[in-house]
Order: sequence, then C-alpha cells, then structure tokens
Amino acid sequence: MSFAEKLKALFGRHSAVSEDFFDDLTDTLIEGDIGAKMAVELVDALHVRCRKEKITESQAITAALSSMMQEYVEVLPLEPEAGKVNLYLLLGVNGVGKTTTVAKLARWYGQRKIPVVMAAADTFRAAAIDQLDAHGTRLGMRVVKHQMGSDPASVVFDAAAACAAQGGGLVLADTAGRLHNKEHLVNELKKIDRIASSKADAGCYKKLLVLDATTGQNAVRQAEVFHEAVGVDALVLAKYDSTAKGGEVVTIGKELHIPVAFVCTGEHYEDISIMDRERYMADFFGH
Repeated sequence: MSFAEKLKALFGRHSAVSEDFFDDLTDTLIEGDIGAKMAVELVDALHVRCRKEKITESQAITAALSSMMQEYVEVLPLEPEAGKVNLYLLLGVNGVGKTTTVAKLARWYGQRKIPVVMAAADTFRAAAIDQLDAHGTRLGMRVVKHQMGSDPASVVFDAAAACAAQGGGLVLADTAGRLHNKEHLVNELKKIDRIASSKADAGCYKKLLVLDATTGQNAVRQAEVFHEAVGVDALVLAKYDSTAKGGEVVTIGKELHIPVAFVCTGEHYEDISIMDRERYMADFFGH
C-alpha cells in the first residue's frame, strides 16, 4: 500500500483530529520511509500548526504537511558549460542502475547538443564495461574504457583528456559500488575524486549519487556513506514511479542537504526527467 493510500485510510479511521490521529500519522510517515526522528519532528510541528491555525479538515492537514515536507526537497539543475570540460561522476551501490543512468544522461545531454564522452570506470565488473560500451554503440557516443581490473582513476583521466581534446563537453563516468568493502571503496573513490577534480574545469565537476527509489531507508544510509566519503552534489532517483514511497528524498534533503537533479522511471533511454518537486510531492500524497 502506498503512503497516499495509508494516509487516506488514516483519515477514514479518525473522524476528528486527536492525539491518536497524530500518533498514527507519525507511524504512517515512518512506513512511507520518512525516518523516525524526522517523522516525530514533522508531526509535532504539524500539530502545533493545526492548533494555531485551527486546521481540522483532512485536505487542509494534508496540504500543510505537504508544504512542510516540500521545503526539504531541493532541486539542482545541471547545465554543463559550453567549451569547457564538465565531468559528472556517477556514484552508487551495485544494482541501483548506475550504468543505465549514465546512458540515459548521455542521451539527455546529447539531445541538447552537448558533446558527451562516457567513461567505463567500473573496472571491477567486465559486464559493466561491456554494458556501457554497448550503450555507446547504440547511442553513437564515445566510450573510454580500459581492461577489466585496471585503475578506474586512469579511465576518468583519459576520458577527461579526450573531452578536452575535442574542445570541451561532458564526461559521464560510471564507477564501482562495492559497499561490502567500504574502506576499499572509499579509498578508490577518493582517488577518482582527486583526478576528476583536477581534470574538470573550475565549477564543472559534480558527483551524482544514483539511488534506487524503492529501497527506502537503505537509500538514506547509502547517501550518508557516499556523502561522508567524497561529498555528493545531487541525487538521481532510479526505478522511481508514483508507487514508490519516496520519503527518503525528504529525509536526505533535511539531514544531508543534498538536492535532486533527475528522476528515472523506466528502462528506456528516454525514461529520465528533471526533478519536479511539486509533482514529486503530489505523487507522494496521491494528488
């Protein structure tokens, strides 16, 4: 059951706004992947607001809660600078759809006449290199790749050099996401981060964390790990549709202040769009 359906059922059970109603609302928010601490804070603030403004109708309560949550959801437009080396490093655990997201972004920016170079910097999985290479062939875009097991930072280095040689554009770099060995992953990412930062033009380097929108609070923990390791500039939500709970984006926005850049809704190249927070909250509340 989606958060919107649970919210509707909650209003159906409570004929009046009471302490029990707000307790149940807290539980419903937690089930919608809002963290427990944040759910309590939100409902306490909502309770005060409802008393102060004498809000009792379900629609008005929902609208107040939605506006409070929307404040924490920031959007970051990502527009590469023409004639410069722009570099977007795609981060995320294995299985979230990073490689496919790289291809979707490549098509997105390619359609906007931005020269794209894809970098197969997940050198620990032959399948990831082959997959990105296949995407490059289908999209008619350059893919810089090395042999499996080679230094991923050197792939990013070469891709940035290729971008500079063609007069600028955008490097989209895939990376490994082996969180079971966190220390090794962190050290590897820090090295890639140093190289990427040195090769991109000033202000043209961004680190994008790809999150599986269906994983709930796991997504929050992943954001914490990657943000602590190298810093995250923006999120890309993969596997998102209106049935996803979605509360984790609000929690990440409030606790880590990381905005959202793109939302991916399917497997096809065109299934990507700029984050629309009004639409996102409308989906969350079932409007």
